[in-house]
Amino acid sequence: MTTELPQIRREDFRLLATDGYPLAASIYHAEQPKAHLLVGAATGAPRGFYRRFAEYAAQQGFSTLTLDYRGIGESKPDNLRGFDMHYLDWATKDLAAALDYLHRPELPLFMVGHSFGGHAFGLLPGHERVSGLYTFGTGAGWHGWMPGVERYRVAFMWKVVAPLIVASKGYLAWARLGMGEDLPKGVYTWWKRWCSFPRYFFEDPSMAGIDEQFAQVRTPIIAANSLDDLWAQPASREAFMAGYRNAPYQARDIDSQAEGLGAIGHMGYFRGNAQPLWDEALNWFQQLQGQAQTA
Repeated sequence: MTTELPQIRREDFRLLATDGYPLAASIYHAEQPKAHLLVGAATGAPRGFYRRFAEYAAQQGFSTLTLDYRGIGESKPDNLRGFDMHYLDWATKDLAAALDYLHRPELPLFMVGHSFGGHAFGLLPGHERVSGLYTFGTGAGWHGWMPGVERYRVAFMWKVVAPLIVASKGYLAWARLGMGEDLPKGVYTWWKRWCSFPRYFFEDPSMAGIDEQFAQVRTPIIAANSLDDLWAQPASREAFMAGYRNAPYQARDIDSQAEGLGAIGHMGYFRGNAQPLWDEALNWFQQLQGQAQTA
């Protein structure tokens, strides 16, 4: 006998970032919500990319919010040339507003990150309101952590291809290359800079105090990385996650072929074949919720 999953109501709306910038957002309403869930997207990934996961999470009782960061998807201006923003605005202004929107004293709040989403958590004002972070594919970004040919391909992209594109267009126009959404120049500039350091922005002299900021995080964290994720190998993950030095932390290495998931790579964590990974994250959130209720 099969059990029909509940139909999920999706609400699309405009969310104002903490500086007033209008963001396109969607909330997937659980029929009987037991928790709220915020999705912290990867660099250049529009909110629609996480639709299947958000629907599934809502079916499991997690009302889930996705958003397009400024400059991405339906939150971008007509032309990215001249669009002024800092890469970390996505964390400190955009995700911060989503966190404020979701926070309710009567329901626990959790966060699922993807790549940049795992970076963003330590930058969020009020991150202590989040009861657990489960992040996929988060790493330090340095090409030296990448295996084989990918190491040289990415170095060539940063040193030759991307600068030429940005000089011509005024932004990182790489959608036509199949690399994701076009990125504002402010994202490109800082991303390129931080990817030149083995420990990402933790080694950037201009980011004084960021170590102490991340050290304030006490939220339980699991960071899951697929062994076929060439951009975020386990060594890259550990180089970055060391920044959360005071948080209860677990690493999860995913052998996607041995576990019957097929190819995952850097973007496959939120495709349909990865549903068992979604279950792991959502079950962990429920365990945390149960532990909190017992305490």
